[in-house]
Amino acid sequence: MARLFTSKRGKSSSTRPISKKPPSWCKYLPEEVEALVVKLAKQGYTPSVIGNILRDRYGIPLVKSLTGKKISRILTESNLGPTIPEDLQILLGKADSLAKHLQKNKQDYVNKHSLALIESKIHRLVNYYKSRGVLPQDWKYTPVAASVD
Repeated sequence: MARLFTSKRGKSSSTRPISKKPPSWCKYLPEEVEALVVKLAKQGYTPSVIGNILRDRYGIPLVKSLTGKKISRILTESNLGPTIPEDLQILLGKADSLAKHLQKNKQDYVNKHSLALIESKIHRLVNYYKSRGVLPQDWKYTPVAASVD
């Protein structure tokens, strides 16, 4: 959900591999890749960081092309998946840090508006994850923008 309220493009200019098949130069077996994912998750890494580590250290371009499953699916099968999805967790952290900033700087009107935009992204994501069954229906986000004013 990056760049939702601006006309700019995203931060990254990298492109994913074109082919869905595993590349011929990648010599890892699916079982080895799943074991690496589980090992990195036990060390406390998030799914996106696990993907970056596998790409940079081990030369694995896409986990899904090798195993047929995404990293988050592998983690949920091994009971290591996060309770709240990673993108929602990041937005909650942003809203929390921005609310702390606004407690100290009450007249920062630009960031008050930014907090409102972040919270609207949170509400949109919560509705999406509730409809998909990822979050329970009684999960509730309490906005911090109301407490900042």
